[in-house]
Amino acid sequence: MYFPILRGRQFELLALRECVNNGILSDFLIPIVEPVKVSSTFTKTLDSFVDHKHPIGVIRNPVVGKWSREIVKTSNQKIQKHYTELLDNKYLIETFYVTPDLGSNGVLWENRILQFEKSILICNQPEYVEHYEHITSGISPLYNIIPDRADFRRSIRANRVMCEDHFPKQSRNIDYSGIDTEFFSADHLYYKEDGYKGFSDYSVVGSEYSETGFAPYAVAIHIVYFDDNNKLRIAHFVSDSNDDISDPARKFGEAVEKLVQWNKIMKLNTMGIKAFEDTYKNGTYPGLGVAKKYSIMHHLELMSVYLNEVEK
Repeated sequence: MYFPILRGRQFELLALRECVNNGILSDFLIPIVEPVKVSSTFTKTLDSFVDHKHPIGVIRNPVVGKWSREIVKTSNQKIQKHYTELLDNKYLIETFYVTPDLGSNGVLWENRILQFEKSILICNQPEYVEHYEHITSGISPLYNIIPDRADFRRSIRANRVMCEDHFPKQSRNIDYSGIDTEFFSADHLYYKEDGYKGFSDYSVVGSEYSETGFAPYAVAIHIVYFDDNNKLRIAHFVSDSNDDISDPARKFGEAVEKLVQWNKIMKLNTMGIKAFEDTYKNGTYPGLGVAKKYSIMHHLELMSVYLNEVEK
């Protein structure tokens, strides 16, 4: 089982929605989304998963973004009501970060009874392992997402899912220009023999979160692929005209041309890759957010095809 964790920003949500609406997500892939901003895009994405009867984990106590502050506002009552109703659907798996105040916020839980045996818990801070033991009181959650470290494995033994942030984050997009390809992950090959029920990561976005965007000097497209040993690598396609922030459409065109030429050899065939190729063929610039959406879609479809082959 694969549990990609994504923040609920617009283009991450749109990537998830397009994947589920087009039926390209494996039954062995359960995405987990952390809401960061109140929007109809978020609830529409959850609606799509319910409509297609595909499970999705929804983090109920997000630790980044404005969701917790915004959802209680009177202006958001309609979305809050719809969201609360959605949480009763069996295809939405309530997911929680293990924190010292888990379960203590009455407004957040809206008088709901926490049923950890039907929930996913994410414990990623070693100082919270003891708190995990206290709040579960011997109950085994549906899945426990933890780092692959001994201090977590010793105490959290049931239904474990290993989680690592594999995205090779650089300070600037231009820093990828000297790195054509690099190792991404082999967790999918070894998680079972290491005693885990599944594996998890932050896709091609990474765990770092920022609420503010910026105009980059360089455009970089990140594409995950399997090597000859079935390990995952990630290729970086970077623009050339990187002296200033002007003309992002030109920069995107330079990066996507490199991707298209590379894929003539690799022959990757996913919706995300086809969308990139269409922009190149038509000479269009979809925007950097849409480009990120295509990369996420490609990654999720690539993993879905793999999981359908090895888990059947």
